[in-house]
Amino acid sequence: MSFNRQEVIVSRDCPAVTVPYGSPVTIEAGCEATITQQLGGTYTVMVEGNLYRIEGKDGDALGFEITEDEKHVHEGPITAEVVEEAAWTMLSTCYDPEIPVDIVNLGLVYECNVVPANAPERYRIEVKMTLTAAGCGMGTMIADEARNKLLNIEGVDEAMVDLVWDPPWSREMISEPARLQLGLL
Repeated sequence: MSFNRQEVIVSRDCPAVTVPYGSPVTIEAGCEATITQQLGGTYTVMVEGNLYRIEGKDGDALGFEITEDEKHVHEGPITAEVVEEAAWTMLSTCYDPEIPVDIVNLGLVYECNVVPANAPERYRIEVKMTLTAAGCGMGTMIADEARNKLLNIEGVDEAMVDLVWDPPWSREMISEPARLQLGLL
């Protein structure tokens, strides 16, 4: 998926997070911003040479419709298999703000287990994932985004996303289509 950079004027004070440090900031109204990535319901913008991530719920400050996390609803019985398929789908909508490839195709998700909860058709999802670099300040934010998206799956009562460092991530873990997209083949 390609995205052409777009210049915008921030229309209101807008909460954001610094990339790659993960520190909360406010981008002031009237600032010029260049949108460098618009994926997974979030925006990565450059303001005065610095990168920031803005949530979809604040997209109006950039001139876009406000977006909320989409719910994943299934018709028919909610089984562990249905929930696991939905979990992989939702995880593939999570992006590192610096890389235009989702965390699944980047090879960052090591495990996604669905276990029954305490009621019929109710489940808990347990995910183990890593980051491209252990010191990435965006790790907690990416893990929280993944957890929140998993909680939007019908039948899911709990989602745990743990950051792990073993095995260490390497470029060989990137899917072939993603390597092609990134120009690594």
